[in-house]
Amino acid sequence: MVNSMSAKDAAERWGLTERRVTALCKAGRIAGAVMEKHVWRIPADAERPADARTKADADNRELLPLPVGISDYKRAVTQYYYVDKTLLIRDFIDELPLVSLFTRPRRFGKTLTMDMLRTFFEKTEEDSAVYFRDRNIWRCGEKYRSYQGKYPVIFLTFKDAKLSCWADTLANVAFLLAGEYQRHAELADSSRCTEIDRDYYQKVVGGTASEAELMSALAVLSRMIHTHHGTAPIIIIDEYDTPIQQGHLLGFYDEVVGFMRNLFSGGFKDNPHLSFGFLTGILRVAKESIFSGLNNLKVNSVLDEQYSQYFGFTGDEVETMARYYGVPDKLPELCAWYDGYRFGSTDIFNPWSVINYFSHACRPKAFWVSTSSNDIIAELLRGATAERYEALKTLLQGKTVMTYIDTDVVYPRLRENPASIDSFLLMTGYLKLVRAEPSFTLGDGYLCEVAIPNREVACVYKKEILERLDGLIPRSTAIAVQEALFTGNADELQKQMETLLRSASYHDTAGEMFYQGLMLGITAMMDDRYHVRSNRESGEGRYDLSLEPRTAALPGILIELKAAKGASAETLKTAAQAALRQMETLRYDEELRSRGVERILKYGVAFSGKTLEVAAE
Repeated sequence: MVNSMSAKDAAERWGLTERRVTALCKAGRIAGAVMEKHVWRIPADAERPADARTKADADNRELLPLPVGISDYKRAVTQYYYVDKTLLIRDFIDELPLVSLFTRPRRFGKTLTMDMLRTFFEKTEEDSAVYFRDRNIWRCGEKYRSYQGKYPVIFLTFKDAKLSCWADTLANVAFLLAGEYQRHAELADSSRCTEIDRDYYQKVVGGTASEAELMSALAVLSRMIHTHHGTAPIIIIDEYDTPIQQGHLLGFYDEVVGFMRNLFSGGFKDNPHLSFGFLTGILRVAKESIFSGLNNLKVNSVLDEQYSQYFGFTGDEVETMARYYGVPDKLPELCAWYDGYRFGSTDIFNPWSVINYFSHACRPKAFWVSTSSNDIIAELLRGATAERYEALKTLLQGKTVMTYIDTDVVYPRLRENPASIDSFLLMTGYLKLVRAEPSFTLGDGYLCEVAIPNREVACVYKKEILERLDGLIPRSTAIAVQEALFTGNADELQKQMETLLRSASYHDTAGEMFYQGLMLGITAMMDDRYHVRSNRESGEGRYDLSLEPRTAALPGILIELKAAKGASAETLKTAAQAALRQMETLRYDEELRSRGVERILKYGVAFSGKTLEVAAE
């Protein structure tokens, strides 16, 4: 096309992303745009699409509120800004698997999506089609609309089943089952159901069913519904693995796994009274633990292409939201903090954090990581090997590591099996997938290149590293070490570090990795004042730690570490001075100076067991 421009050129001219311009071309929103040799060409005089909005536009409109914590589909689509994910229904109907399991990190929209499925499929007295007529699924045609409102539904969510012991967990599950039985009150006196089933119904509703009897709750309820209505129900189980994780953390894993295995087998395994089944969770707990013999399970994990765009927000969806709320200029900040996930080949933003970012006047914060105690991460770090800390250090530098990922996770093996650890971190959102290749020599897993997704997730690693130090020293000591570092007080730094090391066990100080992990943890908590980097090339070598100030009022800091087991005090002094000379000789300050940092403090720190020497320049 003569006098045309590329999508990239148009994106730069109009202040959009190239991906957004391509989407507008596909949607026919840019007049005269044509595809030539698999590349979109746009008339050079084409105008920016009229749907782009400015902050002034937003200020003059009544904006829909943001759905913070909303998991009720009907409320979401009628009262709030809703990101349309209804095409998941189309993709499901095209495939029609008997039982589908969707595994995604917490707060990625699983419960809202399951409630959407319930609202779409469930037969009710209300005409629920009204909640879909202006949504994408309705435009797909009669084939898909014919499924709407045709099935009875059994719906359970275990997202709040976070109890401290098995007795309380069982009581909570019994309460949830009783509530779902009551929702199907027509079964209580149904003449089509057997007297035995009606008696069982009353036991569940009345709270008198035993643990063994409750294991049959899904099997009996689905049979009664099928018998009464003549249509087999759809069973939806949301966040099935929440009680299982609690069991692992608090010591009742065997009890909860044994119960859930029987409960789910009754509902999903060879059940003639099931139309379709859906489950969501963070992990696919290994088949031998929960899904034993369930050969009809279709798993959709973060590694799979199918359904990859339906949990979390895509780049186009976030860009559209930013324009709707009049802040398109905030996209780079949104990307740095909350983008970076990859499900299948789809780039995904954390939806919980994006929504909270907009609702908090676009002030970035670690919204997602504060929604959980991160107990599992703390547990993994407590049992971390030197190799694990080395990999963590690499990840915190923004680099990638290669690891084997096995999507079948058994909680008790998390500490002993590195593949389980990395698999857990990937499935739970603490790592992102960069590249995956099937492993034909290591079983059914994948050889994956992984990284930390974004700045928000990096915060939780840094926080947990310092939390691990709480068992060694008071937090006040760690803070005092930080203050000594950026004020240039070498004597105070040595004093506080000596206090720290006296509190450590000999085992902790046995290897160089302890000192590296120690300094990494302390400096990582200075992230609000410094960009912390380690093992990066600068000048003619690689420094151990570099702290680039975020403001001109603070100095830059370089730290070089030396460790020598059994060294004398004099040897340590020599080693600390050698560390200073190494920084000078190899020009480790070159990177900081190239970034405009004029004042740079340099520390050589030599360790041996519980003794150390600090030299400063």
